[in-house]
Amino acid sequence: MKKEIDPLKVIQDYPVIPVYYNEDAQTCIEVLKACYAGGIRVFEFTNRGQNAPENFKALLSYRNEHLTDMQLGIGTIKTVAQAEAYIQLGADFIVSPIVREDLAKVTASNNILWVPGCMTPTEINLAEELGAPLVKLFPGDTLGIGFLKAIKPLFPNLKFMPTGGVDVTKENIDNWLNAGVTALGFGSKLFQNTENAAGYNWLTERCQLLINMVNKN
Repeated sequence: MKKEIDPLKVIQDYPVIPVYYNEDAQTCIEVLKACYAGGIRVFEFTNRGQNAPENFKALLSYRNEHLTDMQLGIGTIKTVAQAEAYIQLGADFIVSPIVREDLAKVTASNNILWVPGCMTPTEINLAEELGAPLVKLFPGDTLGIGFLKAIKPLFPNLKFMPTGGVDVTKENIDNWLNAGVTALGFGSKLFQNTENAAGYNWLTERCQLLINMVNKN
């Protein structure tokens, strides 16, 4: 039974979103636990490897038993078949690197938040027409903060989340937040392990640091 929680509201309340994939299910669970301990409440797993469905099921099972207030979504969804498979598994939201009308329809019919990836004003406009309340600016570091500042006035009712190359520095985070983003997706730069660090305490601490940076804005 799907929980009656609005993932968009949770994203707004907890706007630091890890974007992660690993082939090993137990590693995925340990990373999820470490992020949760650091204050993360929205986590995007990516549909990239052959083990992605099984690993996502393992994450959902752990979440449902231990981390019930964590919103767990799936990213890198490019087809309706993929979306339907993960919706059936229990994904709280669907993230795409592209804009497709059929993805908009299947998520809407299942009452699932859909976050499409956009790179141009035309794509952003299409996403808005298809009913997406939140758009992923992808790749974030290629588009840059100047791009967001330029296009945001054209879409006053849309929310934006840069993903891809978003840095974990205070300056970068401040610049994105001051430009008006709703949330920030963090991929490889979040998960770069400090040299020879054992366990995942470093990841918990980094998540705490990021959340503190965001909350001070």
